[in-house]
Amino acid sequence: MSAIRLLVLGAVRQHGRAHGYQVRNDLEYWGAHEWSNAKPGSIYHALKQMAKQGLLHAHEIAPSTAGGPPRTEYEITEAGDREYFTLLRDALTSYDQKVDVKSAAIGFMVDLPRAEAVALLKERIRRIEEWRGAVTDHYVPEEGPEQLGHIGEIMNLWIHTADAEAEWARGVIGRIEGGAYTFAGEGEPFVGVLAEGEENPYATGERHPGDAS
Repeated sequence: MSAIRLLVLGAVRQHGRAHGYQVRNDLEYWGAHEWSNAKPGSIYHALKQMAKQGLLHAHEIAPSTAGGPPRTEYEITEAGDREYFTLLRDALTSYDQKVDVKSAAIGFMVDLPRAEAVALLKERIRRIEEWRGAVTDHYVPEEGPEQLGHIGEIMNLWIHTADAEAEWARGVIGRIEGGAYTFAGEGEPFVGVLAEGEENPYATGERHPGDAS
């Protein structure tokens, strides 16, 4: 899965309607340009591509009285909403995701009901343990990596990574079950997007032709 689709759909969904530069600004506000492939060209391409696929509806907006070119505002469609939640659920449960996909999923997990988020993270742990078991069919951690020569260090890394991920997920589950955060249906959601005209302290300042579209 590409994180960019989940990130862009999530950003548009939080705004209700947003033009491309707003989406780019939000992703930079979240630092996504540092930990994912959310670069300006990728963001604008994803918006246009998902509009063609029917996941977003593109609204042509007239230029402001101050002048400037017209912008396109995007709104998530019913199909886009279904795609968003499919991507989110897959990212929360799948262990073989890259860090950008996992990070995006955690950023949006509060869009789900609390009980479902917990269930998905528990499924993630189950899959991690299943994967760990497949590794230990060939590698005995207690005997150390030397048993397989320096290649054993690869499996040792896999085991340590799996154990750390499982421990992290248990911690998240504990905090969620303890009442942390506001999930879907529980009240006012966490606002993680910038208001129109709000200054972004994390903006890269890099110009891109798509900024004006």
